[in-house]
Amino acid sequence: MSSTNTESGNPSCHEGTETGQHHHHHVHGGSAVSQELMIEGAGCASCVGKIESALKAIPGVENAEMNFAQRTVSVLGSAPAEQLIKAVEGAGYNAKISLADNEDDALAEKEKADWAYYKRLMREMTIALSLGVPLMIYSIVVGEMTVTSTGERIAWLAVGLLTLGVMVFSGKHFYVGAWQSFKNHSANMDTLIALGTGTAWVYSMVVVFVPHLVPEMARHVYFEATAMIIGLIDLGLALELKARGRTSEAIKRLIGLQAKTARVIRDDKELDIAIEQVLLNDVVRVRPGEKIPVDGEVVEGHTAIDESMLTGEPMPVEKATGNTVAAGTINKSGSILFKATRVGKDTALAQIINMVKRAQNSKPPIGRLADVISAYFVPVVMIIAVVSALTWLNFGPEPAVAFAIVSATTVLIIACPCAL
Repeated sequence: MSSTNTESGNPSCHEGTETGQHHHHHVHGGSAVSQELMIEGAGCASCVGKIESALKAIPGVENAEMNFAQRTVSVLGSAPAEQLIKAVEGAGYNAKISLADNEDDALAEKEKADWAYYKRLMREMTIALSLGVPLMIYSIVVGEMTVTSTGERIAWLAVGLLTLGVMVFSGKHFYVGAWQSFKNHSANMDTLIALGTGTAWVYSMVVVFVPHLVPEMARHVYFEATAMIIGLIDLGLALELKARGRTSEAIKRLIGLQAKTARVIRDDKELDIAIEQVLLNDVVRVRPGEKIPVDGEVVEGHTAIDESMLTGEPMPVEKATGNTVAAGTINKSGSILFKATRVGKDTALAQIINMVKRAQNSKPPIGRLADVISAYFVPVVMIIAVVSALTWLNFGPEPAVAFAIVSATTVLIIACPCAL
């Protein structure tokens, strides 16, 4: 497992990938293209290494680089999209290909997917806490949640079945993620959550069904812990998703600076075309008040241009024949013709957007160290939980079984950073 995450932390991951590429290109003749996948279910840093490694293992994939903040992966290579999605699903996550044709569409598509996921998490959280909170209040007000009579057994059996419903509806993604990890001979945060909540529920059901197997002092049920943990972690994931939406604001504003169309002169005719269709050496007309669509060199006319978005300089800069103009800057006074010298991803503005995205992607040395540690973290936590349970079982006061179960569950849950 360590190799998985070390690989994700390798500096070479950040070379040669069009990180900012949101377009989904179809593959022609096996040539390398950049495709973008949107990932769902990646909850912690150790997921990054697993997803990148699963994709890099596919023949034809030259590089895979995940932006954890955006939950997207840029894949460079000639492998078909279906194969990429299958590999990510095999690693225990959901993925779909980004079909957007430009940056704006890609961001809108991502926001729509995030909003749907956010609503789902809030729904799941509401269901879980609507059971967990009353049970928690009951345990505080009434005290012991013990099983001593047949009536209590029937009541707690009903609560246990309701808790199972919460586990299936609100916590299903944790158990599916844990099972997928187990199949891949690895462990992640889902493993800790599934083991912690699952252990608490199974122990409680044993107390309800066969109380004589458990010492009398240990006949407690822990259904409220299962429901509360699932509800609070769902809430934590939803809040994180909300906060993550704000990280794309900078990119959204930069993309907003780009012009959508350009007026080019071809065959002595002026045509309004999409900015993506502007070619090198096209002659472009810009009228007063319009944005400069691409980088170029003035060939006719005289004007003043507001370049504050590039330089921070508030005073407009005079431009005449031979001067350069930059995409995203605003033409103030005159009408000019200029020859396109850099278009598409080569313009200064496109490169700034790309650099912001690469900055989000790139891992500092401490981030790479975190990836390596996270590979060992979950197995170590599970070992500590077992040792803790065995210690209480052998050396703890009565009811030793209850203390052992509670201590193991506590270790598993506290170790989940995504729980908070």
